[in-house]
Amino acid sequence: MNTRKKLSVLIGFMLIVSMFVTACGGSDSSSKASGSDKPTIKIGSKNFTEQFILGEIYAQALEANGYPVERKLNLGGTLVAYEALKSGDIDLYPEYTGTALMDILKGEAAGDGEAVYQKVKEGLKEKKIEVLDKTKFNNTYVLVASKKIAKKHNLETLSDLSKKASELKFALIPEFAERADGLPGLQKTYGGFKFKDAQLFEIGLKYKALTSGEVDVTIGFGTDGQIAGYDLVALKDDKNFWPPYHAAPLVREEVTSKNPEVAEILNKINGLLTDEIMAEMNWKADGDDKEEPAKIAEEFLKENKLN
Repeated sequence: MNTRKKLSVLIGFMLIVSMFVTACGGSDSSSKASGSDKPTIKIGSKNFTEQFILGEIYAQALEANGYPVERKLNLGGTLVAYEALKSGDIDLYPEYTGTALMDILKGEAAGDGEAVYQKVKEGLKEKKIEVLDKTKFNNTYVLVASKKIAKKHNLETLSDLSKKASELKFALIPEFAERADGLPGLQKTYGGFKFKDAQLFEIGLKYKALTSGEVDVTIGFGTDGQIAGYDLVALKDDKNFWPPYHAAPLVREEVTSKNPEVAEILNKINGLLTDEIMAEMNWKADGDDKEEPAKIAEEFLKENKLN
């Protein structure tokens, strides 16, 4: 064998050994990113604006503190996100206390925000999931109408709407027709709520349907920027049907027990998030400017000196 052939064989052998060592190394450090001594954190979210923004805020804050992040945003509804967390497909995602209580733990609604939070924290601890500090903002459900429709039908409260529903068209969003804290619960608590027509819309299209006159009423969230942005009327929940819905990250206990700094970083952020701040950020994404959630998150972290 001449020198050139010997050199070719040697290089090929070295490449094979290199690939084998790399593969073995990868199996020993699946949670570590190359060049980092901190684990990769897999962050998920549900499929609407506020969740995208929260997911990005958490992701960028962790990245600023040296944690590699894998984004798995826009997973879908509550049960999809929660199943991804349980299976380890994600390490954390932002949830809402009222949703966790009623739809994950199947508990009864309660009006006290701290009581709901403690029930959720205790209930999920048994499932090896840690509930971090809740935000100051309460993204509770609201039923929303245009001022024109509210005035025409004398709508101020959910009791008013329950009696007038048969004359109105309603824009549903996924899960709301089946959830205990959705339409079935409203019908049980208030009576009525039998709409003339109820169509299913993607979450991002419901306000367009409302403002265009395609529907008369839709379901919204307390921190939706469109409510103020489009000068809409949020009807009062006069029987206090809905529990508080403060956002709180759900994190696999394995992650926080090994990396307590993750909880410290996210808890600091949650203490800054008020109704006004969250609504303003949501409107930046959904209003005329249509800013990207990543940019909105970056601006928030910069303003608060967290990145």
